[in-house]
Amino acid sequence: MREWFSGLGGPVRAEWPGAARIVVSVAVAWQAALWLGADQPPVYAAVVPLVALRGDPGTALGASVQRALGVVAGVLIGIGVVNVLRLSTVALALVVALGLGAGMLLRAGGGLNIQVAASSLLVFANDSPDAYAFHRVWETVVGGVVTVLLAPLLWPPDPHRVLVGVGEDCRLRVTRALTGTAAALGAGPDAARDNLLLVQDHVAAVHAGAARAREAERAMRFNPVRRRYRGAVAVQVREVAVVDGLTAHLVTLAREVAAFAGREDLAEDVRRAAQRLPGLASLTARAVEDVLAGTDPRPSVAAAREELAGWTRADSRPAAVALRRPFQRVFEDLDLGPGRGA
Repeated sequence: MREWFSGLGGPVRAEWPGAARIVVSVAVAWQAALWLGADQPPVYAAVVPLVALRGDPGTALGASVQRALGVVAGVLIGIGVVNVLRLSTVALALVVALGLGAGMLLRAGGGLNIQVAASSLLVFANDSPDAYAFHRVWETVVGGVVTVLLAPLLWPPDPHRVLVGVGEDCRLRVTRALTGTAAALGAGPDAARDNLLLVQDHVAAVHAGAARAREAERAMRFNPVRRRYRGAVAVQVREVAVVDGLTAHLVTLAREVAAFAGREDLAEDVRRAAQRLPGLASLTARAVEDVLAGTDPRPSVAAAREELAGWTRADSRPAAVALRRPFQRVFEDLDLGPGRGA
């Protein structure tokens, strides 16, 4: 039990800012609606921040605003249709259709905003359509206004800190992909196939990190509390994007190693390459680390290129050429990265 409770510490620390934002926003929206004259419990005012903010402290504030607008639009659609057609299957289908249509315009996080259709269905939660007369709309508007005003100020996400973690994870993933592939060369077919799967997992994680980086950068537009980090965040996003662009070459390298595994006719070639590959992989990983650390990677790239050139002079066999080619692509991409090379 002690381990179980101690394990809760991480998720609680990660989630409490988002939960606190929701609690405060719901309470303020409720009280604001009461102050403005609500003659019954202003549930709709409280529903907007509850649904729009959700519990994810890393959610872009722009998406929160879009979801809040989705709630307001959904309630308007639901009330309008029910007051014209009353409760019926036809009304239900029309409400969902109109809600999805509106969700195509009020996109949340880049995808279809189903919040509009979901909110419009709240109208059907009561058997009396009169309970959803148009005077309930203003409560929803109050909740939306409170959400838009408070979301950027209450424990907003810290994109800079998020990106530090993303950058560190990308560094570890790329390093493990490179060193793991170097170790798998000559270790046998099973090891090479397992390594290819691991590299693909690492690459997928780097892709996800790049997506999180872009989301964090978008969040800065609605984040007045963290504006001082705008320049640093922009640099971090570019660095992660550069590394993300290298991952295809890591997969190519792992596939080449898997293709050579178990080839008796290439056993000597693989043995010779296995003596060179770990050193080149280590130097390349150092260059990637420099990119993510915000330092100039050119010295590390130059050292890696020198190692690559020495290998080229020592071994011109086809297997060695195939194994060197992904590194050449990596160095080319690093040379042409933002602010480097031509």
